[in-house]
Amino acid sequence: MILKVTPTRITLLNLKKELVVAEKGYKLLKDKRDGLMKKFIEIIKTTRSLRESVEEELGDAFISYTKANALLNEKVIDTAFVLPNTTTNLDVAVKNVMSVPIPQFNIKKEGSAFCYGMLETNGGIDDAIVKFDKVFPDIIKLAELEKSAENLAQEIERTRRRVSALENTRIPNLKDTIRFITGQLEERARDAVVSTMRVKAMILSKEKDAEAAKR
Repeated sequence: MILKVTPTRITLLNLKKELVVAEKGYKLLKDKRDGLMKKFIEIIKTTRSLRESVEEELGDAFISYTKANALLNEKVIDTAFVLPNTTTNLDVAVKNVMSVPIPQFNIKKEGSAFCYGMLETNGGIDDAIVKFDKVFPDIIKLAELEKSAENLAQEIERTRRRVSALENTRIPNLKDTIRFITGQLEERARDAVVSTMRVKAMILSKEKDAEAAKR
């Protein structure tokens, strides 16, 4: 599509400069998109592997808890977990990867996961608590990876749209307009040459007529 501009040499010069900028921007955005995709795929692979591990460990922990729970009185279970004996803090930092905010979670734990008297429960509960405590950092890491993947996916989509707009719309429009203006200027130049030749021919003809009249 030809842009609505005045077909002048100044306009042509400005459009050529804009085309150079657009083509450089297109290359940079394309490289960014490819880099983001590479990082996204790496995170997705890590996330998939970690999710499978977390699901397996959580399933094992729930099985241990369910078996132990079946052998204990409900009041004993409620009493055992009424007063937690550990404090967990989550520090969140953010780093930029190609202008994409990537979260970094850091867990700080104080105290013991066991908040009950050993005589009141059985070994199955202990086993379940150990398993839940072990998988907890992986759950946090999984959340970090999934949020990173989400942020990368959003930036990839934004970059893809910008690349597509430059590739399929802006750059072709600039090229079409440059060709159009170039053709217009060349046609004007040809018309100017023809007009000049006509004027020159008329002048020469009048000079010849004047010389003939003198004779």
